[in-house]
Amino acid sequence: MKLETIDFRAPDAPQRFVESLRHTGFGVLRNHPIAQPLVQQIYQAWQDFFLSDDKEHYLFNPGTQDGFFPSSVSETAKGNNVKDIKEYFHVYPWGQIPPALRRDILEYYQQATAFAAQLLDWVERHSPAEVARHYHEPLSRMIKDSDKTLLRILHYPPMDGHEPPGAIRAAAHEDINLLTVLPAANEPGLQVQSRDGSWLDVPSDFGNIIINTGDMLQEASGGYFPSTTHRVINPQGADMAKSRISLPLFLHPRPEVVLSARYSAGSYLTERLRELGVI
Repeated sequence: MKLETIDFRAPDAPQRFVESLRHTGFGVLRNHPIAQPLVQQIYQAWQDFFLSDDKEHYLFNPGTQDGFFPSSVSETAKGNNVKDIKEYFHVYPWGQIPPALRRDILEYYQQATAFAAQLLDWVERHSPAEVARHYHEPLSRMIKDSDKTLLRILHYPPMDGHEPPGAIRAAAHEDINLLTVLPAANEPGLQVQSRDGSWLDVPSDFGNIIINTGDMLQEASGGYFPSTTHRVINPQGADMAKSRISLPLFLHPRPEVVLSARYSAGSYLTERLRELGVI
């Protein structure tokens, strides 16, 4: 298993990207249309936010899941019994957002969502006919007017060596949604599990954008596109003193979208959030 970086502008980029999703669950793109200065600006502004007391004024709403989630309520990955070492903020256009951070983060939300819709078109166009027949509607239409697509700003704080035994920044897990769009973080650490069980570093050159398939696309494609296990490992040595900011966009369909004979998008999301213990 090998993860190669694909030039978004190359004529064969759509086919190579979809092949990468099929074989690894991940695709890494360079020369993409997401504005890199905007990403850098967001990283710096939100790192300052997480290091301030302002975050406590935006505690999450349990019913709507928007706002700041402190480390005390951080997720525990399915099958684990130790919380991840992280805190995060859930951004929805309709939800609470610090006013000083609102303009840039919503601009990024719009850019990344439009970009993801294009990638879903690539996936559908290059799905074999026997796979595409499973789609109950065009993939990019599944997200049209959805208010469930989630932008999560993650802060992995510096480590002091006294973390709970077995705890890492993000334990091995799969994503719930259709696709996840992730600009390369400001520090490395993301790994994907290969079919033989070994762990591979995901290319994290600053400026790359990383896309992975989620459980909903796996379900909608009848298992053709795998939802691959991944994690964020703890830094070592001097890097332990560094924070890590990450900016995943989790692309969610409208709740009524039919994924398969077993699930709608809404029923699938509810089931998984209960497993994670966040509802």
